[in-house]
Amino acid sequence: MWLKRIFISIGILAAVGGGGFILYNVAYAVGDAAGYDEGYLAGQKVGYITGNQDGYDDGYNLGQDEGYGEGEAAGYEVGYTDGVDAGTGHGYCLQDPTYAEAVAFLSSDRTDRNRYDDDSYVCSHFSRDVCNNAEAEGWRCAFVELRYSDSGHSIVAFDTIDQGLVYFEPQFDDEVRVELGRSYSQLNDYVIPSFDDVIRDILVIW
Repeated sequence: MWLKRIFISIGILAAVGGGGFILYNVAYAVGDAAGYDEGYLAGQKVGYITGNQDGYDDGYNLGQDEGYGEGEAAGYEVGYTDGVDAGTGHGYCLQDPTYAEAVAFLSSDRTDRNRYDDDSYVCSHFSRDVCNNAEAEGWRCAFVELRYSDSGHSIVAFDTIDQGLVYFEPQFDDEVRVELGRSYSQLNDYVIPSFDDVIRDILVIW
């Protein structure tokens, strides 16, 4: 009788122990999976934030050091070149001459040897060519428009550093006088033209 009870007790313990083992495994698996998922998500979040910040910092610093430095150098060089070209058109600075230098330039310049032609080469062409040639020599030269009542005339001028603004007739290289309300021809002892050449306005274009 007692032996039967022992076997029954052993059977019950075995059943309980086996069930507990099974429950343990199930609970372990469920807990392991839940813990893994939670830990993975938490770790992923922390890792992403940390890695993202580190990557951002490294990328920003690298981009700032290399991109800014190279970009600034390239931008400065291009901007400076474009600015100089826009300012003078040829990449060099123009200077105002002395009176003697202006006269010497006009004496060596050959524009006055060009032939005047009513249809193709007139006073404005003479003035344009002298201005361009002066600029090529590094001198600042003004294109001057004298406005009459019904017409006009073009000459040039230099803002000399020792005698101030001086006007020249580019067709003859003469130094000339200009004065509002006065005849250009009479002021400079030229042949009086058939039209009114009294100066009504003086436009100096640098």
